[in-house]
Amino acid sequence: MIPTDFYPECFWGVAVAESRCSGQATLCSPRFNSPFNTQYQSKMSDETEQQQPFQAEVQQLLDIVINSLYTDKEIFVRELVSNASDALEKLRHLQLTEKEIFDHDLPLEINITTDDTAKTITISDYGIGMTRDELVENIGTIAHSGSKQFLKAMNEDAKKESSLIGQFGVGFYSAFMVAKEVKVYTHSWRNDGEHLVWISDGKTGYTIEEAPGQRRGCKIVVELRDNEEDHDYGQFSTSSVIKGILEKYSNFVPFPINLNGERINTVEAIWLKPKKEVTDEQYTEFYKFVAHAWDEPRFKMHFQADSPIVINSLLFVPSENKEKWGMGQQEPHVALYCKKVLIDPNPKALLPEWLRFLGGVIDSADLPLNISRESMQDSALIQKLNRVVTKRFLRDLGKEAQSDGDKYMEFYKEFRRFIKEGIATDPEHQESLAKLLRFESSMTEPGEFTSLSDYLTRAKDGQEKIYYLVGNDRETIEQGPYLEAFKARGLEVIYFDEPIDEYVVSSLQKFDEKDLVSAAQADLDLGDAPEAEGEALSDEDATKLCEFLTETLGDAVEKVEVGKRLVDSPVAAMNPEGQMSPQVREMLKAMNQAGASPMKVQLEINPRHELIKNLAAKHESNPELAKLAAQQLLDSALLAAGLLDSQMPLLKRGYDILKEALK
Repeated sequence: MIPTDFYPECFWGVAVAESRCSGQATLCSPRFNSPFNTQYQSKMSDETEQQQPFQAEVQQLLDIVINSLYTDKEIFVRELVSNASDALEKLRHLQLTEKEIFDHDLPLEINITTDDTAKTITISDYGIGMTRDELVENIGTIAHSGSKQFLKAMNEDAKKESSLIGQFGVGFYSAFMVAKEVKVYTHSWRNDGEHLVWISDGKTGYTIEEAPGQRRGCKIVVELRDNEEDHDYGQFSTSSVIKGILEKYSNFVPFPINLNGERINTVEAIWLKPKKEVTDEQYTEFYKFVAHAWDEPRFKMHFQADSPIVINSLLFVPSENKEKWGMGQQEPHVALYCKKVLIDPNPKALLPEWLRFLGGVIDSADLPLNISRESMQDSALIQKLNRVVTKRFLRDLGKEAQSDGDKYMEFYKEFRRFIKEGIATDPEHQESLAKLLRFESSMTEPGEFTSLSDYLTRAKDGQEKIYYLVGNDRETIEQGPYLEAFKARGLEVIYFDEPIDEYVVSSLQKFDEKDLVSAAQADLDLGDAPEAEGEALSDEDATKLCEFLTETLGDAVEKVEVGKRLVDSPVAAMNPEGQMSPQVREMLKAMNQAGASPMKVQLEINPRHELIKNLAAKHESNPELAKLAAQQLLDSALLAAGLLDSQMPLLKRGYDILKEALK
């Protein structure tokens, strides 16, 4: 016998898809879920085949569904197929407990036929079917489901609609978006069930009539409306259109779906299978199917969890970054499913935007959805899903980086921009993403990459900062004056050579409690340097030269001082703390932003350099030449720092200096 609480959902399932996803009660109340319930038997024994009116709440819901809730009319196919799948699932469970089942040899499958001449689509299943009482209760009345309270809430505050409507399953009614008339032919799984047909136009009510010769289950015949100026209803009687809808939404329904005799759902939902049961060939085939790809996946993540929410996911990293082809930012393409039924093929909030390069499937049975499954109503739950899957992906990617560094570097070179974008835009996952960064440095050979963690293993005892430089490429960075002090002290400097890197370091700021500091920043205390070669200017001469340069250069410099960081270069333009970097300034300049106005720098001079000592000697004896040399030194320092707006004055002044020197 069947326990009285066997069915958590409706018998045949008027839009049980919502309840299947969320676990919430829908149109049927628990007291009617038992096949032995007799509450309505006496009432229904007197029913005739006359027209029966819809309950008022049903009519209201029909108006809502038809006119406003569903934005895409093709959804009705998905809803009816999902209901048929649920009915088959219930029948499969019954077969384990019941000895006598009507038409017991019928296969568990869904059959769909289209008739373009008659403008009909028929969806049938050999599932659990319905009795007369269940037809009335499941389709004709919904008072016991709480719909009155729902409709009242909608009337009181329309904004509540999206947060309440997921509690009510009305998927069957979506057929009336496209139907002139709907007929539901059915026979219950019980041997003594009636052969019935439920008929309605969705407006005037319904009739239930005898229909001899019915097989077990339900057969829904949708007679389509006549085409209107803005709606082509006739397309839903076309085989090719229905095939496309089924492949889009219902490809992973667990029972065969046959369209005009052709099996449609041939790809298995391998994300629900244990990893040990899936071969590499199956993973690759599935990747090519869901991603519409022709390449091999670079990485995969097959992840299943029951807590804090039920998740079955299968994510793939493609071989190539499509955005580098110059076709703009790609859309997310990890599809969201609920128990194999597609909810959204491209949900924007499901994963962080910087993970848009991923393809695959995330399936969760815990999702409460709105009435049409076209948006997620519980944002907190979606955010939890987002966090859990993202953290797991980063963890798995980190393991790949540790186990196969060469393979990870191939991935990083292709997709590093997404990792860096995540660091700059996603504080929650910044620490994990920072561990995935790779870069060259002053202690690596050209083409050799290292990580922040490896950098710290080479840091000097007591070193509390991580030093970096941003430039166009390694050669440009190493030709500048900023590395001299660090090399002299044996301090490693990271090389960042992409425009986005400035945003990365400004967003990251710290790693493992160590501050990230630009090696071009002024006022860095690097400690005493090794004894330098050559005799330096006296303190008095150096002070006089700094005063001369400050007066000569005017507003172009914040201050001029003797530096302790220069070894081979005569001068260096240092970025004052708190000012924007040269890279940010260049980006603002490119966008014609006010922040790109000329910036003041701190000019450091090398008191041991011959050029500086000669300038100190000339600024009194030949002040005009000394002023030209001072301007030339500043522009050269700005050029090295990436801050020189125009090189023409530098070139012209060079000629003047040569002319003066050759007199």
